[in-house]
Amino acid sequence: MNVYRSLDAVPSDFGPTALTIGNFDGVHYGHRQILRRVVALARERGWKASVLTFDPHPACIVAPARAPRLLTTPERRVELMREEGLDQVLILPFTRELSQWTPEEFARRLLVEHLGARAVLVGANFRFGNRQSGNVAILAELGRQLGFQTEAIPPVSCRGRVVSSTVIREAVLSGRVSLASRLLQHPYGLEGEVVKGHGVGSRQTVPTLNLSTPAEVIPARAVYLTRTADLDSGRQWNSITNVGYRPTFSSSDELSIETFLLHPLEGPTPLRIRVDFLCHVREERKFETPEALKAQILKDVRVAQAYFRRVKAWRNRPVSRV
Repeated sequence: MNVYRSLDAVPSDFGPTALTIGNFDGVHYGHRQILRRVVALARERGWKASVLTFDPHPACIVAPARAPRLLTTPERRVELMREEGLDQVLILPFTRELSQWTPEEFARRLLVEHLGARAVLVGANFRFGNRQSGNVAILAELGRQLGFQTEAIPPVSCRGRVVSSTVIREAVLSGRVSLASRLLQHPYGLEGEVVKGHGVGSRQTVPTLNLSTPAEVIPARAVYLTRTADLDSGRQWNSITNVGYRPTFSSSDELSIETFLLHPLEGPTPLRIRVDFLCHVREERKFETPEALKAQILKDVRVAQAYFRRVKAWRNRPVSRV
């Protein structure tokens, strides 16, 4: 999959395209339905399956006070989009100038002249152009004039909930990471560098990997079952992670993300990790002594080990064929 980061980088043979447009924050279940339709249409017509997304989020330019905290970086969005078999992605820098284009300018100059759109697929609530004056009906009319077809993909529901980045964001922030995983169709994760902790864990409780992350959406203070990956070597471990302020040892307002691996760390300590959050175990709380905290951590570890045993057994279950 080719990735471009400016209009100047877009090659002359970018089109013809089946194109979808959006922020795709999280690349959740609803987004994937649009992406799969784009790929299917492109393969059917002999076009290129393409995505137009933006960095920064348009709200950061036109309404900074209302800009959402993002679930995923542009780089992570690209990784997840690649799973759907797309041909190319343009991550377009969103500028004040671009925000002032009329819907007609946006469709003609960007979608047709630069990106060779033959079909444009968007969510049913898609808005574009200056002051968000364009909607799906206007896009469809512009398509008739400029030579592309328009498809509006209806909202997608999962277990009775309409899937959206806003709902997922709220789920993560409240600690409902299992719900977030269902709506995303993949675990919510944090990436960053492993940093030196205070050394308390290795001396008084259990040794942990301490994560420093630039992520904007952090799960609520709690203990979670997680899966941890070394971003450089590909090593992976089942793990348990505490997000919080270490109340047993200090009254610091510095948030820490500490991960205990359920298997011994063989080889060098990873420099960069990704921690995927699978489910909530318990709230963070203060213990009277480090020994009491260590005992609770060991209980948490037993809960985690039982959980991962069940997951493994379920994955290895025999599948009956009718």
